[in-house]
Amino acid sequence: MQGGKPLRGEISVSGAKNVAMKAIIAALLTEETMHIKNIPLISSVLGTARIITSLGAKVNRIDHELTISSKGVHKFQVPLELGGLYRTATMTIGPLLARFGKAIVPNPGGCRLGKRPVDWHIHALEKMGATITYEDGYFVAETKQLHGAKIEFAKNTHTGTETILLAGVLAEGETVIENAAAEPEVDDLIQMLNTMGAKIKRIKERVIVISGVKQLYGTTYTIMPDRNEVVTFAIAAAATGGDVLVKGTQREYLSAFLQALDKAKVGWEAVDADSTRFFAKGPIKPTTIVTGPYPAFMTDWQQPWAVLATLARGVSRIHETVFERRFSYVSELVKMGAKIKFYHPRVRNPDTFYNFNWQDRIPGYYQGVKISGPTKLHDAVLEMTDIRAGATLLVAALAASGTSVLTEVEHLDRGYEKLDVRLKNLGAQINRVKEEL
Repeated sequence: MQGGKPLRGEISVSGAKNVAMKAIIAALLTEETMHIKNIPLISSVLGTARIITSLGAKVNRIDHELTISSKGVHKFQVPLELGGLYRTATMTIGPLLARFGKAIVPNPGGCRLGKRPVDWHIHALEKMGATITYEDGYFVAETKQLHGAKIEFAKNTHTGTETILLAGVLAEGETVIENAAAEPEVDDLIQMLNTMGAKIKRIKERVIVISGVKQLYGTTYTIMPDRNEVVTFAIAAAATGGDVLVKGTQREYLSAFLQALDKAKVGWEAVDADSTRFFAKGPIKPTTIVTGPYPAFMTDWQQPWAVLATLARGVSRIHETVFERRFSYVSELVKMGAKIKFYHPRVRNPDTFYNFNWQDRIPGYYQGVKISGPTKLHDAVLEMTDIRAGATLLVAALAASGTSVLTEVEHLDRGYEKLDVRLKNLGAQINRVKEEL
């Protein structure tokens, strides 16, 4: 791809990946037909659909809408090869226990960003009455009937919260989730489950109460836009010196990002209720970013933000607090001329400050980077390692001079629908080629 050309034009945001995958799993909770709209056509979402079809569900797609019937589900074991690819595999435990009283699911896959301790989810399900063992790469769960329980997560866990939502809706009695994830994607899943007949309330920012019901029903639901796409397009516009109108922005869920843009002196303008213009308006200022659970600056945003930081006049800092391993992109940016140094941020109580198990951290690994700029990024051969790192390197290549080559693009395809095609509509010079054996 050829960089150095400003992006200009309009682009629309796809449906939220992190809602779509869970909505598909939720279809296992009812024998009635589900219609899920605004589905992004990406491998992680379509792969999740493969998980439920392997169990006997029928999934039909017309454009960006899935019609799902789980009436014919007759299996309670998820194939090992699917579980290794998609971390949604373990989330089928609750729905399968509700249907069969038994579930056999593989250890989850997905992006390797850290340990993602699934034991939090397992312990919570055991408190709800499941007996769970680990055998040959599978979690084997059994129960006569899941029941309500008080679940308090040690750390904020998006997937753990949603796993218990999917388990608690058909459990007997009341389930209370304390220290529940507050992300809007979780609330979107809650809203969909409630349209199916569930009784779920968020009574405090991080407390969710689930009153179990006997049966759930089919529904038609349109999932929310993807916040991560908004951020990717916004940074790409600013980093290339461009001007892009992004349609499908829910600004109420982007406050931390918009505040960071203001500090960096990057332009943005509300055009209407769901459209926002992002544009370069002069020298970029250095910033200090600390990631955290919602409503803080999202961990998925810090990687593309690093590209913006290379263009700022001065020293920017990024302090990653959600995952213990999320700077895989740094070595690739350095190839392009970026001046980045790792450092140890000063933290008084790391055990409580970080959103991962501090004892699980990687010896010698850093949770912070200092980025000095401005730097004129240049072309390079770059390797993607996960979804957001992939988007970061793509944005960097768009901002850089010369022609860059990006490999392992399947990571990008897991999180963004036809991103290369959509960026070409903004003027990007991108050519996707198949690697010859």
